[in-house]
Amino acid sequence: MDQLINPLVKGIEISGIRQFYNLISDLEDVISFTLGQPDLDTPAHIRKAAIYAIEQGRTSYTHNAGMIELRMAACKFYEQKYGLKYNSESEMIVTTGASEAIDIALRTILSPGDEVILPGPVYPGYEPIIRMCGATPVYVDTRGTGFKLKADMISKVLNEKTKCVILPYPSNPTGVTLNENELREIAECLKGKNVFILADEIYSEIVFEEPHFSIGQLLQNQTIIVNGLSKSHAMTGWRIGFIMAPAELCQQILKVHQYNVTCASSISQFAALEAVTNGFDDAIEMREEYRNRRDYVAKRLQEMGLEFVLPDGAFYFFVKIPISSMKSFDFALELVRQAKVAVIPGSAFFEYGEGYFRLSYACSMEKLEEGLNRMSQFLQNL
Repeated sequence: MDQLINPLVKGIEISGIRQFYNLISDLEDVISFTLGQPDLDTPAHIRKAAIYAIEQGRTSYTHNAGMIELRMAACKFYEQKYGLKYNSESEMIVTTGASEAIDIALRTILSPGDEVILPGPVYPGYEPIIRMCGATPVYVDTRGTGFKLKADMISKVLNEKTKCVILPYPSNPTGVTLNENELREIAECLKGKNVFILADEIYSEIVFEEPHFSIGQLLQNQTIIVNGLSKSHAMTGWRIGFIMAPAELCQQILKVHQYNVTCASSISQFAALEAVTNGFDDAIEMREEYRNRRDYVAKRLQEMGLEFVLPDGAFYFFVKIPISSMKSFDFALELVRQAKVAVIPGSAFFEYGEGYFRLSYACSMEKLEEGLNRMSQFLQNL
């Protein structure tokens, strides 16, 4: 039986994030700083909209691209937020979360032999899709630039095989983002080339210093924007994402989407409609809560003498392990065994993440305080 399985599937592994989480999930009294799961509730008005849709029996298939009312409202939402102008009928697809959006976008544009440029360290969800398309991920080491993928770094690895550059900012796992000037330099580097940009902007509403700027404003005809409501409206389980792309490209992506899931959940779409209409500012309160937590965690990590780049957004710290000879997996394992604190080993984010660990502060201040107290004691004993 084993020899009958697609070797491209056999060659990929379960995400290192999930591997470590599953390893420690049954341990008692563990404070977990692992998953990127908002601990805040989906706003009540969104939940009520979903309940009303259920009571009204709105449980049928929708248009493959999503309800037109939702697509219109989402286009208006992103135009008002980030100045992105897309046609709701031909340039917007409602997806089953941002994960499906990434999958169908890459499967539409990639062919065997293509190359995809990514920053390293990076969220591990891109590489398996790239490899299952027969393409090759090309990682760029961003450790020397504060985890930012810069235009000159892209130009050094750009060649005739390059089909796509992935810009996942604000970043998981580092929390850093690219500012407008940095994006303009990348746009100038890629303008007019036969290269797509996949801009994964799922954390766009969780930025602390400057408003989020999208490269879609600069190179709309080459850019596929992925966004969604999981982080901005604490709607991870609702599984609603969005793709915005030029009409010709969207038409092709829609084919893959149709044969993949038919359409996103109708009930979740009604909840999403409420989110992008009456929940325009829902993220503000959440963002301020995350900012307070970020500042608290930064202070505590500094007091422990740990090195990190202060995150601009999302809800992660990517922290250098203080013992250079210690592997990140071993560090994380000892931390959970001795201190009952769980973090994600940096090796889960490609080889350039080795020597670091990711700490998610998407949890209560009480848990952060207790967990960081335990971590501080662990480091003193290490």
